[in-house]
Amino acid sequence: MKLRAVFASLVLTLLAATLLSHQPKADPRLAGSSIGAEKNGWIPVRLSGTPEQIGYQHGYLLTRQIDDALKVTRLNLTHDSKRDWSFYRTTAERILWPKVEEEYRQELRGMSDGLAAHGVKADVYDLVVLNASLELGYYTSALDKGKTSPAPDRCSAFVATGSYTRDGLPVIAHNNWSGYLEGARWNVIFDITPSKGHRILMDGFPGFIHSGDDFGMNTAGLVITETTITQFHGFDTNGIPEFVRARKAMQYATSIDEFVAIMKEGNNGGYANTWLVADLNSNEIGRLELGLKNVNLARTKDGYFVGANFPIDPKLTAEETDFPVQDGSVSANARRTRWEQLMKEYKGKIDQESAKKFLGDHFDAFANKANAPSERTLCGHVDLSERGLKPWQSENGPAGTVQSKAATAKMAKRMMMEAAMGHSCGIHFRAADFLKKHPQYAWLKPLLKDLPSQPWTVFEAAR
Repeated sequence: MKLRAVFASLVLTLLAATLLSHQPKADPRLAGSSIGAEKNGWIPVRLSGTPEQIGYQHGYLLTRQIDDALKVTRLNLTHDSKRDWSFYRTTAERILWPKVEEEYRQELRGMSDGLAAHGVKADVYDLVVLNASLELGYYTSALDKGKTSPAPDRCSAFVATGSYTRDGLPVIAHNNWSGYLEGARWNVIFDITPSKGHRILMDGFPGFIHSGDDFGMNTAGLVITETTITQFHGFDTNGIPEFVRARKAMQYATSIDEFVAIMKEGNNGGYANTWLVADLNSNEIGRLELGLKNVNLARTKDGYFVGANFPIDPKLTAEETDFPVQDGSVSANARRTRWEQLMKEYKGKIDQESAKKFLGDHFDAFANKANAPSERTLCGHVDLSERGLKPWQSENGPAGTVQSKAATAKMAKRMMMEAAMGHSCGIHFRAADFLKKHPQYAWLKPLLKDLPSQPWTVFEAAR
């Protein structure tokens, strides 16, 4: 009996050893990476290592989400421009890829390999189109001279410091405006530790190597965000893609000056933005209005800058936009007025809680009306407008605020932010209800998702 037990034990040991020897070895490219459980609509992802490793981890961990993001991007781009996917791939190969730095080429190749590990085929040109989707409209607009600018209202944001904040230190906040089709997917919190440059904590879209809506911070003490310049036109095919410059600035800049230098070098005019930056080392804030022909920088240690898609410099406005400066009913103008009201009202009291309150604000400054969510309120609800919209605001379906982020200097120094998916005001978007009411958008049905309002949630870089 005893001998039988010994024999059985020996057999089990040999069997276990055999099974162990046939287990696949862990891919070393995944070392230092992880994906967390969804948290109030957000997917926390940690990436680290060389560019190739970071890309592979990104593609491997977010395969399903990137595959879905490619479908959404394909639908958006081809429906909007009436051009097929092969046109955009050719643009990526001939115009954008030659200007992508080798570091980010490696990351995109790694991402393609990570996707392939799970059976999803997407080469570097597919991934460049995905990453450049926000700026490709500027390119097609340049080709289609005379057509309306593609640059729509995207985002509300502010940064304040000195006598405007409760503790005298910077506070920065941003909400992302986009179509609900893609916006419901803008739900990744990236914690990236690259082998070169600074660690990054930023929100993002699956498959983007940059943030895209651009809210992030690095361990050098910079916090960065932006809002687009509405109805901007201009694109330099010889320039460096905006997505490359935005990622590089987030990763390598250590000051406002360095941030500006990176964004200006090779500026292609794509995805033209007013950038808001906070330097936590000096408590200085900056505003970079980055057109193609006109570039303007303002900075202060006691004041604020706001963004709501309006152009600022008169020369830039006249030469590079079709923006209606005098029309107070326009979304960007109404929201600019509302920002100015809030900055005045909250001077000396701006903190994390007030920042979150601002991003959910429903006051229509043009109509002087409270509780009136629409495209004229800081928390955007383009789909709820009763006034009728310009084609560039409505052709891709329901749109508005899709998520929000905010951080104080003390939080950002700890690589921490607070974020809310959906409208932070508490209003939910239900896809089925919208499509029933607006059958002209039936083409969105296969991919349009609900966008529920989720609670504010704190995210911090892993320690």
